[in-house]
Amino acid sequence: MCIPDILDWPTLKKIRAAINEIGFDDGRRTAGRDAKRVKHNLELKTGSEKANEIQVTVIKALQRNMTFRQAARPFYTHPPLISRYLEGMDYGLHVDDPLMGRPVSARSDVSVTVAISSPDEYDGGELVIHTPFGEQEVKLPAGSAVIYSSNSLHRVAPVSRGERLAAVTWVQSYVRNAQKREILYDLYRIREKMSGLDPDALEFALANKTYVNLLRMWSET
Repeated sequence: MCIPDILDWPTLKKIRAAINEIGFDDGRRTAGRDAKRVKHNLELKTGSEKANEIQVTVIKALQRNMTFRQAARPFYTHPPLISRYLEGMDYGLHVDDPLMGRPVSARSDVSVTVAISSPDEYDGGELVIHTPFGEQEVKLPAGSAVIYSSNSLHRVAPVSRGERLAAVTWVQSYVRNAQKREILYDLYRIREKMSGLDPDALEFALANKTYVNLLRMWSET
């Protein structure tokens, strides 16, 4: 699912200005054993006040977005990594680690990429996700996000021009099963539509009951 306008332009400008004041490390330092072989990018150094501010800004922006909250059902959102791809860099085919973070780990159910660069600032660099319908290429406007199941095979295509900047994070969801999350999101949309049409109708009450009780049945921490 692609979600527009997670970060507005003034916020993007502040993030990009802060990034320019912070150095980068080899991206392989945060990769799992298998991913290290295919990961060729840079990641913003963490631990400084400015880096922490960027991470908090991205997480708060995601938390404010109703579509993200309803689709991902976040219990915990990992502090995002800011990835940088220059000409010739890529991230080969891989699956995200099931447990993310050190020293405290959280299960990765939903992967999130928030674009910081605009598509016209670089060539290549598409996020390519393997699905039952074939490869799906995603190249987002700056400030937009894409969320997808963390158990998906995916890659970042080589950048052939410019610079690709993105914030990448992972969510441990209250609802770990992707199909159940989809059902709940569909029911949420139905419930909201019915509420606008006739909030006193029995059908709305039944839709709300079904939504609430499925969420109660499927939620876990």
